[in-house]
Amino acid sequence: MQLTELSPTARITSGLVCLFILYQLFISLTVGSKRRALQRQKGTLPAPWFTGCRDHFMGIDLFLANTSALREHRILETTRTRFSDMGVRTMQMTLLGRHVHMTIEPENLKVIQALEHKKWQLGTRRKFGFRQLLGDGIFTTDGADWHHSREMLRPNFVRSQVGDLATFENHVSRLIESISTDGSTVDLADKFFRLTMDSATDFLFGESTASITKSSSERFAEAFNRSQDYIANVSRWGILAQLFSSKKEWDGDRRFVHDFVDYYVDKGLAKRSELLSEKTNAKATGRYIFIDELVRQTTDRVRIRSELLNILLAGRDTTASLLTNVWWLLSTRPDIWQKLQAEVAELNGALPTFEQLKEMKYLKALLNESLRLYPVVPLNSREALEDTTLPLGGGPDGAAPIFVKAGGVVSWNVYGMHRRKDYYGEDADEFRPERWLDDPTTGKKGLRPGWEYLPFNGGPRICLGQQFALTEASYTTTRLCQAFSHVESRDGNPWEEQLALTCVNRHGAKVALKARA
Repeated sequence: MQLTELSPTARITSGLVCLFILYQLFISLTVGSKRRALQRQKGTLPAPWFTGCRDHFMGIDLFLANTSALREHRILETTRTRFSDMGVRTMQMTLLGRHVHMTIEPENLKVIQALEHKKWQLGTRRKFGFRQLLGDGIFTTDGADWHHSREMLRPNFVRSQVGDLATFENHVSRLIESISTDGSTVDLADKFFRLTMDSATDFLFGESTASITKSSSERFAEAFNRSQDYIANVSRWGILAQLFSSKKEWDGDRRFVHDFVDYYVDKGLAKRSELLSEKTNAKATGRYIFIDELVRQTTDRVRIRSELLNILLAGRDTTASLLTNVWWLLSTRPDIWQKLQAEVAELNGALPTFEQLKEMKYLKALLNESLRLYPVVPLNSREALEDTTLPLGGGPDGAAPIFVKAGGVVSWNVYGMHRRKDYYGEDADEFRPERWLDDPTTGKKGLRPGWEYLPFNGGPRICLGQQFALTEASYTTTRLCQAFSHVESRDGNPWEEQLALTCVNRHGAKVALKARA
């Protein structure tokens, strides 16, 4: 049959097929040729395919398995056991049409986050989802925009700012006063999220929401939490996120969150002329307030709001999640509680100084172990900006490099990597703060991990607020130990993940506390 004898639709279809074949041939001879040369040069081999996924074209079966695990609050353990079940540390899979490598190899993360970080970006889907709520800021941008945001934020976390414990004390003392001591059950998770909301707004906006003593910001917290769930789903599933959340509710929550922060934006802009004068600059007042610096640099309300929301997310959620996990553990482990109390008792009831907090070795080990077993950001990913390679994961033994083409996604599982027995011992699944401490009787040194321990990421994008979070968690925990002599668990549930942008125990930290006599 001649081409002219075909119907118009058939001719168009045939033409499109021919064009596709020619395009694939062109790619094979140009881009494909360069890719094959790079793979030969680096000696790459493909990583094993995840055997639990048969659909390598779209990955619908993997999508269904993951959504089921998410709904049942077991996605972290599910993704972790995939590595152990296959006996590998890097694998490849297809998820909703996107090719993804999953890894728990520290050397791969070292390359992505540090050695070749300029070859990697946050990812188009992730940035699209996050920007709908957070706008353009330190957690949603790459390149020059990210660098500018980071430089503006950096002065917030200098030693003089992080060590300002008087600010923490104002909020922690209100937290202690708000806790019932009549033996009734208290969910410290709610208290901690209010505490970190208050300290973050005070520290970064120059004005606290005082949510521990007021209920005015309750609706904001609810809207902010639901919004985070939504954008987390967008970053995972794209437009299919609407299968998990109400679009109408999301629109209302996003609007409320933006209006709430715009209140602070308007207050900041109202005093811009004053801030631009030499009399009220940061050097004169002795305190750097992030919103003030933003207002000095721009009058763009959306830009200011976006930067504030990015910081608020980090300042509120990460530390509150860490504190919740720690106090759930303390309530279930009397042995750890007694050891911590013994260390706190060395302060003789005095408020701890910044230097004293740094010297509290058991407290530090407790926080490190919590961040190991229950990392606040347990899953993460990057997208390749160009064709590149990673050092491990290829071949049957995983010892060969792997090739990642431009646009390819590499996701890593911190939760799983932190449980690798070759790094943390046969008891890696156990909560044991002592693994971080030197043993004077045997001379054995405590853990000094490298890239296999990543609660705060690494490289140029390492968390700027790491010391702020650890200082706030340390100070809060110490002060609560000074105020209360006994903690009792009021929840028999095991730790269970509640995963959005950060991860926290789904059951909170339901306890009863006894005031010190």
